[in-house]
Amino acid sequence: MQYETMHIGFDDTDSPRRGCTTYIAALLVEKLSKMGVQFLDYPNLVRLNPNVPWKTRGNGALCLRITCPMEMDVEVKEAVVSEVEQNSDLEWEGTDPGIVFLTRKKVPKEIREFASKAITGIVTKKKALSLIKRFEAEAVGFKKGRGIIGGLSAIGETLENDHTYELIAYRTPENRGTPRKIDAESVKKMDKETFPETFNNVDAETGRILITPRGPDPILYGVRGETPRAVKKAFKIIKPLEPIERWVIFRTNHGTDAHLKPVNSIKDVKPFHPVIVRGTVASNPKTIPGSHVIFTITDRTATIDCAAYEPTGKLRKIAKKLIRGDHVEVCGGVREPADHPLTINLEKLHIIRLAPRFSYQNPRCPKCGRRMESMGRNKGFRCRKCDFKDPNAKKVAVEEKRELKPGWYVTEPRSQRHLTKPLIRYGKEKKGRVKVELIDCWHSP
Repeated sequence: MQYETMHIGFDDTDSPRRGCTTYIAALLVEKLSKMGVQFLDYPNLVRLNPNVPWKTRGNGALCLRITCPMEMDVEVKEAVVSEVEQNSDLEWEGTDPGIVFLTRKKVPKEIREFASKAITGIVTKKKALSLIKRFEAEAVGFKKGRGIIGGLSAIGETLENDHTYELIAYRTPENRGTPRKIDAESVKKMDKETFPETFNNVDAETGRILITPRGPDPILYGVRGETPRAVKKAFKIIKPLEPIERWVIFRTNHGTDAHLKPVNSIKDVKPFHPVIVRGTVASNPKTIPGSHVIFTITDRTATIDCAAYEPTGKLRKIAKKLIRGDHVEVCGGVREPADHPLTINLEKLHIIRLAPRFSYQNPRCPKCGRRMESMGRNKGFRCRKCDFKDPNAKKVAVEEKRELKPGWYVTEPRSQRHLTKPLIRYGKEKKGRVKVELIDCWHSP
């Protein structure tokens, strides 16, 4: 019996009112397993560029990597198409599912490069279809079929370098759309017992539980961590107060900064791209209505505004303390407001070098050491204590101690994007191809 390797990518199945592409992946894991298909990897959850205007709710695409007998090829594809069609919100305008099947052992370099661009920038459906044709893949699109872009991208992002894991538990159908019920204290207990192997479970500043989403999707909660065993351990500690229909462990690019791409200069910054760019603070930050902090950076090529919005918490407070002359590296997505120049929405701030800050004080009396007082504009200073006078004396510059220190500053967990790498992960990045150990990674009724 001959076997073949198949990569199955799909995207754009949900809408703001219902659905979740990861849930379709969970259904397919069960369905394909019962058909005798062997999985080569955990389901891959790949978050794409979070700044594109047409993104889905979480902008996550899915890929299942399997091996199966060649005679099952058609049966597997039909099962995938059927599941996507039945569980996509096709009535919602803007939901345009797409599926891509690539039957070959190794993902071509060109498709991997396409995926990289989809995560860090903007790609087109035309380019996706061109690659699908070139490498004899197959694509199925519903309506406009925009999900083909994400499907091919999920195939191309093989997560050979840095990656994390997420265990997602799903709700039973009758509970979807109602408030989620979970024991908050058990989540805090889980966080204490598994941190730092799991992360972003609880917001330290507010105490808010972060593992439960707020929308009408079927997810009850999701726990992110460094290894499958870490998220599985967390799952055993959490106490849900409603039934769990099924759960699945995904391998993902969450928490890796995969979307952030360095640009050489400010003039190279483009709308809708997540960037890393260096510059010098051009003027002292200002606070605008809503408690948002705006500052401008400049280099030899251009200037650009940076915005630290109120929900970013500590990052906003840090940005407010910058002064003109500070040398910084800013990270974030670029938006293009209709009535404003390009703005970088701050996700991270790297303070490279602080500028000196001076205050100007009255000079000290050379006789008694007391601070002198002014005798009038441009008339010098005198000492009230010993009556010493100096008509040529001027205020003296005194360097002040800055409250800031060089280093990295990141938004609070409650406002971090899926892809944002938390500080706790710095130094834990996985490098090079990593052997994936498949443990029990899913459960369904």
